[in-house]
Order: sequence, then C-alpha cells, then structure tokens
Amino acid sequence: MMTIKSARELMVQNLITLSPEMEVLEAFDVLLRHRISGAPVVNRGNRFLGMFSEKSCMKYVVDSAYEGLPSVPLMSLVDRDPVVIDCNTDLLTITQTFLNAACRRLPVLDESGKLLGQISRRDVMGVFRDYMKTADRKPVEGGLYLSAVNDGGRRPF
Repeated sequence: MMTIKSARELMVQNLITLSPEMEVLEAFDVLLRHRISGAPVVNRGNRFLGMFSEKSCMKYVVDSAYEGLPSVPLMSLVDRDPVVIDCNTDLLTITQTFLNAACRRLPVLDESGKLLGQISRRDVMGVFRDYMKTADRKPVEGGLYLSAVNDGGRRPF
C-alpha cells in the first residue's frame, strides 16, 4: 500500500504566490522567472483568492491585441473559482480530480479558505512512480479502478 494517503502528506507548502494588488505584467514576470505555469493569488492573511496561470496570460495577450490594454489589475484575469481540495483528500480522489478537471495544480485549503499548500499533477506522478519502483506488483484483472467500477464495489483506497 502507498505510504502517502492524503493531500496533507503530498502537498508542497513553500509556494510562489501572487498578491491581488499586482499588475498583470508583474505576474507574468514571476511565472517566467520561476519557470512555473501558474501561482495562487492570496491576500495578506494568506486567504486564497484564485489562480493566475499561463491560461490567464494568454487571455491577457488576446485582450491586449483587441483592446490595446497596457496594464490591468491582476484580479481581472484570475480564475476565482478553481477546483480546490482540503488536506484530508485521499490520493485516488486527487488523481481522479486531475482527470476530471482541466487543471495542472490543486490548491489545498483549510476550512476557512486559507492556502495550506498545493499539489501538481507531477507530484502525483512522482509519488506513484516511486511506489511502483518498490511495490510487489501482481497483475489485477481489469485494474484496480475498473474492477471496483465493474464489481460495483468501493474504491480500493
């Protein structure tokens, strides 16, 4: 069985974050400088406000071409309703969430909406790959997930 079972154990806590007061081009610079595809936007109390991503940047590029916008507030391009999880979300649910949602990262929030950390698709891949290197793999007919669906049973995790 995998040793990492929840978002609390998998999440990265030392994150690059953006301030809602930033201008869009400042946020571009942060993403480019740190070679990241997106970052959470948080207020001074670390309350999660949304995600700014490469997709946000592309929207700004298109809007600028049509409307000639020299600068706009960051929050006008932030996804204010991204998929988020809490720290008790299990690994299989995290993985299924990535399959269902068009996102590269999942912010992990506490019950008051404060940002605790973040999990990327790559984080999940790394954990699973490390597990598969050490696991005693035995063939399972139909795979774990599919066998649970076909048998009408519960998820194995």
